[in-house]
Amino acid sequence: MRVSTPNRVYIARLAGVAVFDPNGDQVGRVRDAVARLRATQRPPEVVGLVAEMPMRRRIFLSINRITSIDADAVVLGSGTLNLRRFEKRPNELLVLQELLDRRVQMEPGGQAGTVVDVAMESSRGGEWSLSRVAVREQTGRLTRRGHLHQLEWDRVRGLSDLATNRGTANLLAVLEDMRPADLANALQDLPDARRNEVAAALDDVRLADVLSELPEHDQVEILAALDRERAADVLEEMDPDDAADLLNELPPPEQDVLLDLMEPDEADPVRQLLRYASGTAGSVMTSEPVILPPDATVAEALARIREEQVSPAVAAQVFVTRAPMTTPTGRYLGMVHFQRLLREPPADLLGGVVVNDIDPLRPTTPLPEITRRMATYDLVAMPVVDRSMRLVGAVTVDDVLDHSLPRDWRDRDAAPAPSPADTEPGGARE
Repeated sequence: MRVSTPNRVYIARLAGVAVFDPNGDQVGRVRDAVARLRATQRPPEVVGLVAEMPMRRRIFLSINRITSIDADAVVLGSGTLNLRRFEKRPNELLVLQELLDRRVQMEPGGQAGTVVDVAMESSRGGEWSLSRVAVREQTGRLTRRGHLHQLEWDRVRGLSDLATNRGTANLLAVLEDMRPADLANALQDLPDARRNEVAAALDDVRLADVLSELPEHDQVEILAALDRERAADVLEEMDPDDAADLLNELPPPEQDVLLDLMEPDEADPVRQLLRYASGTAGSVMTSEPVILPPDATVAEALARIREEQVSPAVAAQVFVTRAPMTTPTGRYLGMVHFQRLLREPPADLLGGVVVNDIDPLRPTTPLPEITRRMATYDLVAMPVVDRSMRLVGAVTVDDVLDHSLPRDWRDRDAAPAPSPADTEPGGARE
């Protein structure tokens, strides 16, 4: 969710600002901002705000759930709040609590000063980072106030200290730009303790992507090494089908605990997938394909499949249904392949180009039958409907491959170990 707000916000000015839900009801007041330290020289990423509720209870508000931030109000995009008491995690800092009044040195001259405010700034992609620091220089005279300097984050020394975690930080710097699958392979080559340490230092989205590429036993061990609240947050960032596959590896009581800790709107589709028998369309499908109504235009469909978070297999086609547009939907009408979308006028309606000449799958359709039908019709994905012809999900080719290969296909035990330059800081990668 994009935040509608000035590009740069000074955090000290947010202290005490009221927080409102979408209906305009006040739910609390801002007390601090939470930033996650990075292993490289990039400024820390702002991941959310700390709000104080009635009875002095402090909770975490994810930056992704905030639609507006300014000096007068913070507005949430949802009325649903996670009321768990806020606890700071490793590699995080509370900006106001830990940085204000900190003694620092300003580059390039090394002049001493004191932090009086810190600005966070959003990128075009919607990521917020700590960008600038307001530092008042020290004069040594009680009666004279020093000049106030506005400095870029990397021109101020003494803001954060990663020395206690230098080994992990350096390794993260080496691994930072890897694809999730390659990073998963690198983690398998590490000792268990170091692997869990590196995994815990990744942000929730990155760790969710990496977990999806690891063997089941490694997924379970990494998840077990996290505290339950963090584990639930990571599961929320995973695709529902991947989260369901991981939870299926856990005992039912542990499944229930983690699902209860997840946000209800994130947990509900996972609960639905867990109800299906293993080896069926219901157990391997994604519950979040691209779905549009018949009166949507070709241009709207192309815009949806261009969204960065949509995987290539899911983006290969648009499913057309009656309202509602979330699974289980209204009546399933058919699908439109992206090549057909490219050939049609942008203003045409999907209802005029939809095709439904291939019978959809049922949630109980077994995996061998799914494989045969997708191969027969050269399909990248197939719809899954219930008895009322409501779309409940879609099976994609990557789902089929993932569940058709041997269970241990992701294991690296038989693979040759990489050279030290592949995993240690200062190796071949610059």
